[in-house]
Amino acid sequence: MLKLDPKLAARDLRPALGRFWKLSGEKIRLIEKKFDPARGAPVFTEAGQYTARGWTEWTQGFQYGSAILQFDATGEKEFLRLGRGNTVERMAPHVSHVGVHDHGFNNVSTYGNLRRLMREKRIPHNEWELHFYELALKTSGAVQAARWTRHAHGGFIYSFNGPHSLFVDTIRSCRSLMLSHALGHVLCGEGDRRINLLERALGHIRSTAEYSVYYGKGRDSYDVRGRVAHECVFNTNDGAFRCPNSQQGYTGFTTWTRGLAWALLGFAEELEFLATRSDAELKSLGGRRALEAMMLKAATATADFYITNTPTDGIPYWDTGAPGLVHLGDYLDESADPFNDHEPVDSSAAAIAAQGLLRLGHYLQGHGKKAAGTRYWQAGLAVLRTLLDEPYLSTQKSHQGLLLHSIYHRPNGWDYVPPGSRIPRGESSMWGDYHLRECALYLQRVIERGPYYTFFG
Repeated sequence: MLKLDPKLAARDLRPALGRFWKLSGEKIRLIEKKFDPARGAPVFTEAGQYTARGWTEWTQGFQYGSAILQFDATGEKEFLRLGRGNTVERMAPHVSHVGVHDHGFNNVSTYGNLRRLMREKRIPHNEWELHFYELALKTSGAVQAARWTRHAHGGFIYSFNGPHSLFVDTIRSCRSLMLSHALGHVLCGEGDRRINLLERALGHIRSTAEYSVYYGKGRDSYDVRGRVAHECVFNTNDGAFRCPNSQQGYTGFTTWTRGLAWALLGFAEELEFLATRSDAELKSLGGRRALEAMMLKAATATADFYITNTPTDGIPYWDTGAPGLVHLGDYLDESADPFNDHEPVDSSAAAIAAQGLLRLGHYLQGHGKKAAGTRYWQAGLAVLRTLLDEPYLSTQKSHQGLLLHSIYHRPNGWDYVPPGSRIPRGESSMWGDYHLRECALYLQRVIERGPYYTFFG
């Protein structure tokens, strides 16, 4: 179980953040110098060098978004030029990509961050440049919303597996719909029917909360509160829910921890967005009280499950039901061991979850729930403290990754296994690196009392 340190304060991590951003800049420069963009987007490292993987191009926004975050944190203009230039030159196909559920990853990380910086007056205001970013975000949200499957109690944005498939990680793409809606945009359907993008985003969030997250109510034999299914399968003929499944986890009845982290962060940051909308607007969409209750129920359940089912230092193994865990003894009562011979940890899940815990803690503290909020806030600090140090922080000059011991697709065997090891270890992923930067920036702004960092700016 994750061990909390009540004496740990955000400011205690300031020295580690300074070291982190120095290393981060070095890694960004190294990738830009060594990686050939003609090969596709960098996805994960093999023996310390970033490689591509032709599944879907869901990581390019993390690559260029990382440079934008680096500028945000340090003020070094070379990274702004890098991030902005590559966004303009290379990201357009992602805006109109109708085949993926990843718009919130690719486009909010690039166009969204650039828009936010301009609105915060961190970069010079240019009316046409701002319109360029906003047009991309408007379009991205509408394109994402068009991947819509109706089911017996609502609907969801379907994954690249097809209209039957609800992925838990897609909750982070609801940001693209919310941004598009906030900018006054709609999706136009047959007969010019105007489709409300916030309504569609909330519909997907509700489906994720209802089907992907478990609440210990006996839904099946493995119904443990806070457990998450990676994929939920529906019958597209009648809209009936059929079963939980998993693409990257061990089974549909165990919890893939990166999916758990996506849910935790997604619910927390979308609660923050909901607070910016008026009661009148939310009334026809279910009402503020019901919407917040639904999202808080899911957010706190997944946060509690993460805390309970993660080793003491806050780094989870890749799946809570992975078969090799039985050989690790009382692994939840000690720090995670990325060098064991049975099951890999997934540091990228920890980086995502750390931000979710911090945001949820901050949100609850601001809504009068100090004790619960403090618990989640301290949990987030504890996870981030571990990630900002070795053996997770990559200090080797030639290694292109920033966050070590990340896992991509364990069932498919895509992760690099170094000589002498029986399991993957020591490698990085573009999403892990990006989300550690995002979490570090979030906390740095809190420490410096800067503008509160949100995806909507």
